[in-house]
Amino acid sequence: MTTDLHEGPLEVAPEIAPAKASWREQRRNRRRRRVWFEEILGWILVPIIVLGCYWLIEGTLNAVGTSAGAIINGISSIASGL
Repeated sequence: MTTDLHEGPLEVAPEIAPAKASWREQRRNRRRRRVWFEEILGWILVPIIVLGCYWLIEGTLNAVGTSAGAIINGISSIASGL
């Protein structure tokens, strides 16, 4: 069994430039990145918006001097009286 040893400097492999993507592939890649970005942004912003709305409603009701429970009890007493 023999092995060939290379004793000189190694040859540099020619660099192969990546093929330029066509405009359709570029558009598809942009769309894919945008969809992922929107999905991640949605998972972050929707809970923040929901909690913000809840806190806004609670703060408004506290400023007026009532609560959600009191409003629900009043509506149910009005509905039972009909």
